[in-house]
Amino acid sequence: MANDINRVCLVGRFTRDPELKFTPTNTPIANFSLANNRTYVGQNSEKKEQVSFFNCIAWGKTGQIISQYFKKGQRIIIEGRLQQRSWDDKDGNKRSTVEVVVENFQFLDAPSSDKAQSGAKPQEVDNFPDYRNDSIPDSPSFSDDDIPF
Repeated sequence: MANDINRVCLVGRFTRDPELKFTPTNTPIANFSLANNRTYVGQNSEKKEQVSFFNCIAWGKTGQIISQYFKKGQRIIIEGRLQQRSWDDKDGNKRSTVEVVVENFQFLDAPSSDKAQSGAKPQEVDNFPDYRNDSIPDSPSFSDDDIPF
């Protein structure tokens, strides 16, 4: 029997600058949120727009590259899987979230960097490090307490 499928592909804009943190074992992890707009025709043939927000997490080199070259408002294509996490908050209440674990991405806008902001010409996209072969933990050997947000 085939495995279940858990794949997600989104095109969206960063709602804030990606935040790069490190686990206690010094593994990089980027946390960010994407806004995805959907335009449709509602009742009475009026055009409507719906915005959805998705929390995303990117591990390792993928997270480092995303936090280095992307800023609020820029567009990105991400591919990954959905992951649900549960924990008890500081008041003892059960909490949970579903987030996209980013495994691949593509630039849609020109990359942003500190060099680009200082007036230097940004690098061509083809010159960026290879992020597709980054190892992303399927079953991390750490707990939710290790995730720094």
